[in-house]
Amino acid sequence: MAFGWIDEQAEVRRRAGLERVLRPRPAGSPLLDLASNDYLGLARHPEVTEGAARAARTWGAGSTGSRLVTGTTELHTELERELAAFCGFEAALVFSSGYAANLAAVTALAPHGSLVVSDAGNHASLIDGCRLARGTTQVVAHAAPDAVRKALATHGGPCVVVSDTVFSVDGDAAPLAALAGACREHGAGLVVDDAHGLGVLGEGGRGAPHAAGLAGADDVVVTVTLSKSLGSQGGAVLGPARVIEHLVNAARTFIFDTGLAPAAVGAALAALTLLRREPERAARARAVAAALHARLTALGLSAVRPDAAVVSVRAPSPEGAVRWAADCRTAGLSVGCFRPPSVPDGVSRLRLTARADLSGEQIERAVRVIGETRP
Repeated sequence: MAFGWIDEQAEVRRRAGLERVLRPRPAGSPLLDLASNDYLGLARHPEVTEGAARAARTWGAGSTGSRLVTGTTELHTELERELAAFCGFEAALVFSSGYAANLAAVTALAPHGSLVVSDAGNHASLIDGCRLARGTTQVVAHAAPDAVRKALATHGGPCVVVSDTVFSVDGDAAPLAALAGACREHGAGLVVDDAHGLGVLGEGGRGAPHAAGLAGADDVVVTVTLSKSLGSQGGAVLGPARVIEHLVNAARTFIFDTGLAPAAVGAALAALTLLRREPERAARARAVAAALHARLTALGLSAVRPDAAVVSVRAPSPEGAVRWAADCRTAGLSVGCFRPPSVPDGVSRLRLTARADLSGEQIERAVRVIGETRP
């Protein structure tokens, strides 16, 4: 029977407690949201939604083609200028998603004969970029600059080191300055995904590379998503102009993909403008994360100290994590639930995302529900 193996895999997932289901949410949910990545609370901000609506009215619902044909509007180039200036880089290139941006950066910068050194805790999009790249990939221990240095020493050709800046599972930050130092000892490039750093870390939310003093470096390339702190959709690659020009000519997820819809571009631009005006939102998101961590650990729960806005709480098992998240939902709280294979160490977790717009009362309510429903 065609696709008969699918049923076998479904049964394996069911027995392991690893089934995943779609859960459509209504426009106005009564749940307290600690599951989304809306770190700055901008996805529904009136200025951001009006930016999206205005762009759609002006430019249409879709970009109508790939970026190299009709998919580049004046709005796209404005967003690229603003992103590069805000984050401190020479140039930027906007993609239809952060996933596409990561695939582009890794595959286009790792040709035949190159070595890609990848952190063991990297996001799936970086991992897939490594798999698609024509170079050879070596996976090294998590957040270990000495392991990176050792891997680079084994290769005489072009090298690139690939890492998240803030890891999406536990919310811990990569040692960016040390990684850059290891790269420079061996003439390697550094490609980092700042999806969870932009808007949260650095001066006024300018990102983890900016905070580490790496913004604008000619050997550093940064990818970002517009769908987290900026409350929109899409992704971008930031870096030296010659790297961006290379991506325009070599990155398949840029050349062969339809450009980002104007509404998403307009929303991201509006969010960026708002963040410039209200830089305190970044510090507030970090403060909320720290408060969540302090209160949860005071209850005796095992939670990883957050370096940005992600708070990870250990669960006893995949089944226990699913039940815990479901009980939280019944009690009015939406939390993330990470289980294998989404977690590289096989440990299931509740994943909480701090938001700059959460009140003290909402923080206390979330902690109370998590504590009362723990397995």
